[in-house]
Amino acid sequence: MTKQAIIERTIEAINQLPDDKAEAISDFADFVRKRYEEEQLLQGIRKLTAEGSVFDFLTEDEDLYTEADLKQVYNG
Repeated sequence: MTKQAIIERTIEAINQLPDDKAEAISDFADFVRKRYEEEQLLQGIRKLTAEGSVFDFLTEDEDLYTEADLKQVYNG
């Protein structure tokens, strides 16, 4: 079914409902739209962080200490 056919079928159904039920459908449509927008935003953020180099410093471990820094050697 095409998007236009879905829209027409939904409008026809809404026209047959009382005002309070039609408003409930409108509220639900707003909820679904906002949830979709949030998902798109999160996917964009994930893509940016995965492809970007902002967090590269987390994978580049620098050796802060060597064995020469030890004051006491533990031979377990």
